[in-house]
Amino acid sequence: MPVTLKDIAQKVGFSITTVSRALAGYDDVAESTRQLILQTAAEMGYHPNATARRLRQRRTDTIGIIVPTSSTRFGDPFFGEFLAGVGDKAVEHEFDILVSTRPPEAGELRAYERMVLEQRVDGMIVISTRPQDERIAYLLEQNFPFVAFGRSDLEADFPYLDVDGERGMFQATEYLIGLGHRRIAYISAPFTFMYSYQRVEGYRNALAAHGIPFDESLMLAGDLSERNGYALARSLLTREAPPTAIIACNDWMASGVIAAARDLGLTVGRDLSVVGFDDVPLAQIIHPRLTTVHQPAYEAGWRVCDMLVKLLREEALTERHVLLQPELVVRESCGPPPSRG
Repeated sequence: MPVTLKDIAQKVGFSITTVSRALAGYDDVAESTRQLILQTAAEMGYHPNATARRLRQRRTDTIGIIVPTSSTRFGDPFFGEFLAGVGDKAVEHEFDILVSTRPPEAGELRAYERMVLEQRVDGMIVISTRPQDERIAYLLEQNFPFVAFGRSDLEADFPYLDVDGERGMFQATEYLIGLGHRRIAYISAPFTFMYSYQRVEGYRNALAAHGIPFDESLMLAGDLSERNGYALARSLLTREAPPTAIIACNDWMASGVIAAARDLGLTVGRDLSVVGFDDVPLAQIIHPRLTTVHQPAYEAGWRVCDMLVKLLREEALTERHVLLQPELVVRESCGPPPSRG
């Protein structure tokens, strides 16, 4: 049986009220009495009722994350690493994580409303940010603590951490240009996500910086899945003038591109160059090993959670807007363009 306040009170000979106030740190209890009660509680193995304490303080000690179910996030190792970073930082500060799934758009917003209005969590981490993001607008309107993983084009200030996808895609495209490629296709993420626009900007800026006209026919939008990457790559590679290189917006689609090339009798790294984005573990074991843009997923999750905990504890954020830098990781999936003679 767990030790109760009544047990301690009987042991020390004081009232339950005195014991409770001594354990809570109230200054109307004599110091000698407080020390006796604290020592007795420790010797008896007393642990306060966390649920009751949270109810009194109107806190849950819980951070909420809502994952849109139409995305591939739960099957995406990048999100797994991100969530591990969030979880480790939360444990460090004795917070729990409540992860919920909801359909996007209206269904997702209703889930945010329930978390806020029913006080299920103390703060939120918003992922997969969007242009004119209604979730962020709602949390700002409610003055509810949150940190976003990603930016939005809302005309409002809010705390966020993001990875510079524009810079990462610029690096990937420029690397292929340096190898001699000029027909470089790009398979984008859905344009419901804010990062899709940022990465396309990096791709287009790299082409422009080297005097290569943007060819709209070489840019397709996918759904971030391996199967979709395969289908879109086949449509690109069976054209009369196929690209010599394909960049995919994540490593799963890049894996599909490699499979499509192989089925068409092409050797990746010689007949076709392929670049991904994220640097998930798959990138190092696929054949050939994938050149990709590394995102610090674990660090991003860890730092987003740290920012939110600081907000919840009313500590000043040294940085409200954090932009982490990605890094191009060169492996075997790229080479000079094949001669077409």
